[in-house]
Amino acid sequence: MSDFDNNPFADPNPFNDPSVTQVTTSNIEPVEQYNPFPRSNEGLATHTTPATTTPYQPAVLQPSTEPSPQASAAAAQATLLKQQEDLERKAAELDRRERELQSRAPTEKENNWPPLPKFFPIKPCFYQDFSEEIPEQYRRVCKMMYYLWMFNCMTLFLNLLACLAYFTTGDHGVDFGLSILWLVLFSPCSFLCWYRPVYKAFRTDSSFNFFFFFFVFFVQIAIFIIQSVGIPSWGNSGWISAMSVIGSNKAVGIIMIIVAILFTMCAATSIILLKMVHGMYRRTGASFQKAQQELSHGVMSSRTFQSAATGAASAAAQGAFQGNN
Repeated sequence: MSDFDNNPFADPNPFNDPSVTQVTTSNIEPVEQYNPFPRSNEGLATHTTPATTTPYQPAVLQPSTEPSPQASAAAAQATLLKQQEDLERKAAELDRRERELQSRAPTEKENNWPPLPKFFPIKPCFYQDFSEEIPEQYRRVCKMMYYLWMFNCMTLFLNLLACLAYFTTGDHGVDFGLSILWLVLFSPCSFLCWYRPVYKAFRTDSSFNFFFFFFVFFVQIAIFIIQSVGIPSWGNSGWISAMSVIGSNKAVGIIMIIVAILFTMCAATSIILLKMVHGMYRRTGASFQKAQQELSHGVMSSRTFQSAATGAASAAAQGAFQGNN
């Protein structure tokens, strides 16, 4: 039992060994504080030597990025299907809008000119609406042409009264009879031959209607000048006829002078309006070639021409067939 009572750390103490005490009391730095790069070599860290590059680079295998034919075909098919869907959607939208416009717009415009009473047996023959059918830049000139036509009709009526008064002064029955003819003839003809063509020309920008208007309106200006001159026995109360009667009957002469002034105003206003319409015509881009195209298209689309052409073709075919037999 005495061995267990002995102190294992009694002398000799293993920590008092000279080799151990030499290590613990040495001035050598521990491993954690050891610097393999001494301070004297710190300047070497700032000097770097560039690496040498060889003229030949190692070959690197690049992966292929081109899609396979199957993938390309699938992508193209998907693109076509998408475009087709977009086109179908746009077509459906256009059809829907067209149906809406057709449902809103009236199927047929009711004629409103001449403005006759509803109980009148004759119904209006034309539809006329400046604010709806005529563009704003042409509306003023088109209305002026309409007012010129009405002024012409009024002048022709006053010419009839003046010729009637002229007829009472002597043997001038021919002038009175022709004045009635000019009123009945020129009033509707001027409306159909030069006012309606210029109205349709402004409404649809039609080169054919412009050319037709210019041709007829030149004739109308010549007629205005002849009426204002007043050649005797021509049915016009112009300057010559008025001056021939003013010496014998001043009242009739004054009436005829007033009508001669109105005819002169018609001629002057017509020349001014012709220049205005011609200036607008040049700005619309109309041309003689375009007028020819419109005329040929109108003739070819006419049902009368189509039926006549069909009949002529069938007759020629039958004649050729019978000739061969």
